[in-house]
Amino acid sequence: YDLVVVDSVASGHIVGQLAAPKGINELVSVGVVRNQTSWMLDVLEDPIRTGVVIVATPEEMPVNETIELAGRLRAETNVDLAAVVVNRVLPELFGRAEEEVFDRLHAPERVAALGEAVDGDVGPIFDAAELAVTLRRTRAGHLASLREGLPGVPMVYLPEVFARSAGLRFTRQVAEALGEEIL
Repeated sequence: YDLVVVDSVASGHIVGQLAAPKGINELVSVGVVRNQTSWMLDVLEDPIRTGVVIVATPEEMPVNETIELAGRLRAETNVDLAAVVVNRVLPELFGRAEEEVFDRLHAPERVAALGEAVDGDVGPIFDAAELAVTLRRTRAGHLASLREGLPGVPMVYLPEVFARSAGLRFTRQVAEALGEEIL
């Protein structure tokens, strides 16, 4: 095969699995098992042929787990950390100028006036926008922690895809975003 992708078990188990051939190779000094584990180590420890790609979301616990997993990979194996894919990155809702306009419009008297102008309650729209901005800022902080915790590791960013279901259209959107990041 030209490319093999393995969706591994939980991050707490993968390091032990990747380190297993090394442990067996140290235990068995001759014979077929030694030859097989030596071959496995040749494949696993060659960064041209093998690399771990960790996928995480820009949230506190996944970021901390990713940094911890990367440290364990380095300490316990010789397998290359090829990249980190950061999934579900929220887009920036406003630039600075738009955010200033939003803040001015979000004043209670202006929200009420807008509601009267459109004959409806616009408060939830402002609340949703404010939540999106807050989530983006919080996640941006977690992204910064991830970059600081893994300097030199390539990062690939996939946007949050807003869809009602995870069908073919959703898959194509994610694949297109991934293609734009890595090509």
